[in-house]
Formats: sequence, structure tokens, C-alpha cells
Amino acid sequence: MESTVCCPSFDPRPWDGTTHVWADKPFLKDEMPQFLHIPLPGVMSKTITRMWEFARKHKATTEAQDFLLLTYDPSPWKSELYMALTKDLHDVPNVVKLSGNYISKVYDGSYSQVPKYIKDMEAFLKQQGKKAKRYYFYYTTCPKCAKKYGHNYIVLLSEI
Repeated sequence: MESTVCCPSFDPRPWDGTTHVWADKPFLKDEMPQFLHIPLPGVMSKTITRMWEFARKHKATTEAQDFLLLTYDPSPWKSELYMALTKDLHDVPNVVKLSGNYISKVYDGSYSQVPKYIKDMEAFLKQQGKKAKRYYFYYTTCPKCAKKYGHNYIVLLSEI
């Protein structure tokens, strides 16, 4: 296998079973079409590239090890992407601020197992007397880097 990787290695420890408290954390928001929760070919990479270029132009990109891109699927036909920014970009309509408490768990497996991950997270939250309002997913590496690292870590963040 080629030794070059584009995604930094991911340390699951800070994300597994952890509570995150965000107060007005800035994210660049974009949307993309999908079919039954599966992104259309080429659309995801184009959307992420467009978002990254926008953030770079505004000098709001994170360092590679701090890169955070969340996905939320409000329907089987549309996905919302949220790219963390290093600063608020005032008066930019597609910059949103997320606030609240989030509990994250890390899974190592394929995208097709997402329903299983959600059921596991629901049970985990129930044990703590909590219930998720919304789920976000953080896919920590691209498919090529996941293959090179031997792990396909997916972080499930539950807004509680």
C-alpha cells in the first residue's frame, strides 16, 4: 500500500464515552443530496472541498489533527455537513453555532453498521438516564486512510 495518507491518525480515547460541552462553537454548514442516506457519487468530496476552500479563504481552518466534520441526516434524501471553524465568521449565513451537551462514543466498523451503533448509543444513554435529541456522525478518516490505518473509526455524537 502507498505510504502517503491524507488524514491524520485518530486517537479514539478522547471521544469514547466522553461528554463535550459546546458554547457557540462555530461551524460552516452545507448540504448535499443523498439516496437512502448514501451520498451520491462525487458529491461528498466536492462539498467538503468547497467548504474547506471557504474556511481557508476566511482563515478559519483548523489544524489537521483538530479537523472535525459532522454529518446529520434530516432525511434519507439530504445530509447536512458541519465543518468546525477556528473562529466565528460574523454575518456569514452558512455559519452556525452549536451549543449544548454532547456525549460521544467511538465505533470501529463500516458505515453499513450505523443503525447498530445508534441502538448501542441509545442503550448507553438510557443507562445514564439520558435520551438523544439528535445524532451527529464524525467520520474520522477517508476510506483510503481507514484502510491504510486498519481502522474505520466513526464517532457518534448525541446531543442530549
